[in-house]
Amino acid sequence: MIRLVDCRPRGAYESGHVPGAAHLDPEHDLTGEVGDLSRGRHPLPEPHVLAEAFGRAGIDGDRFVLAYDEGTGWAARCWWLLRHLGHDACGTFDLRAYTGPRAVGAGAAVEPALFVPRVRADDVIETEEILERLDDASLVLVDARAGERWRGDVEPLDPVAGRIPGARNAPFEQPLPADLASAGAELVAYCGSGVTACVLVQRLALAGRPDTRLYPGSFSEWCRRPDAPIERGEP
Repeated sequence: MIRLVDCRPRGAYESGHVPGAAHLDPEHDLTGEVGDLSRGRHPLPEPHVLAEAFGRAGIDGDRFVLAYDEGTGWAARCWWLLRHLGHDACGTFDLRAYTGPRAVGAGAAVEPALFVPRVRADDVIETEEILERLDDASLVLVDARAGERWRGDVEPLDPVAGRIPGARNAPFEQPLPADLASAGAELVAYCGSGVTACVLVQRLALAGRPDTRLYPGSFSEWCRRPDAPIERGEP
């Protein structure tokens, strides 16, 4: 059984979605409570809250989940969150390539399911570990933001421009660099707030690197830490 999940804002979902698709709102269901931004702009939801949202979307242990968006990265975020809670039967697709029928309105009622979370402990990295390992060549940081944000030329969303020192750039809207999957190092993906980095994590998993970790707070958390150095310009 397949459960389709629309990961776009509610307005976009109601304007036209794949018939039968459930809806998970990116800013409410796929993001935790946003407080003082010390955990970044899109903190991870608490596991029990996320499990309830998945259950409301009709997801249980027997469902293969196929999440979609329109190239924003939220479908990959849903994919990553499902795997973070122990549900590996999931994938994504881009609605922009879909040519089938669409339904409008609030959508058909979805039968709730029981989603039992089994939280993984090996798929994230926190600020403290990155700070301790900035000079560790065996840890490779990969920044999913556009090149101009990685270089620090512009920063439209966070108070400081730049990147984590030593981070490579692999914009999520471009093909994955060919050498990343074969890199003999620990890989960590980050972006502005932990959403589009999930696109890199998914691509790397498909390329044979399922061990890539996510930095959930990403640069929006890093740049708010007074003890976190920032690098700008070309390396």
